[in-house]
Amino acid sequence: MSHRDAGEGLPVSISTEAGTMFGNLAIPDGAQGIVLFAHGSGSSRFSPRNRFVARVLRDAGLATLLFDLLTEAEERRDELTAELRFDVELLAARLIAASDWVRAVPETRHLRIGYFGSSTGAAAALIAAAMRPDGDVFAVVSRGGRPDLAVTILPQVRAPTLLIVGGADYPVIEMNRKALAALECEKDLVIIPGATHLFEEPGTLEEVAKQAGNWFASHVAEKMEPAPV
Repeated sequence: MSHRDAGEGLPVSISTEAGTMFGNLAIPDGAQGIVLFAHGSGSSRFSPRNRFVARVLRDAGLATLLFDLLTEAEERRDELTAELRFDVELLAARLIAASDWVRAVPETRHLRIGYFGSSTGAAAALIAAAMRPDGDVFAVVSRGGRPDLAVTILPQVRAPTLLIVGGADYPVIEMNRKALAALECEKDLVIIPGATHLFEEPGTLEEVAKQAGNWFASHVAEKMEPAPV
């Protein structure tokens, strides 16, 4: 595994009891933190939106891990039933498994862990952050997230959390406002004017990436005590 990966990342595999999750890991030189991506319903590590955000984060000096939260067999099942993509407890367990993998791999074990969650993946990221040891997750960013699916656990989240929502994504705005009120950690809500749920309007995804990069960069700098080993 090379630290000097300038592309989308090197292929990695993460074992779970249900099978293997596949992902792409990229570590810029001098990285202090790594951001794990929890994609939204029906998406994958190949999501063009998350890959764009990941490139911006790597340009800011952060390592990234984009991976599939479901095994290949589960993905085939989910394509037919769409049931697993909304099982946020399962998705959170997979994110925790990926976090444990990061802690076990020599190339990444020293890096602070952050989570970037989209849609239902944002709920999984918040649940996982609440379940990790205090201080292990340095920050969480939600893009067009469904934090309402994790409402009972939101008061337990300790990682600084940024909620990003499109200004034209009206139902999700209200969900995120309620989630913001329920969170008891350092928190903020950013509404991107004119953006719909997938941030397909010109310049809106760039603004998401900018906001996420600033949030992660500022908080990883605050959390540079030695990471758990």
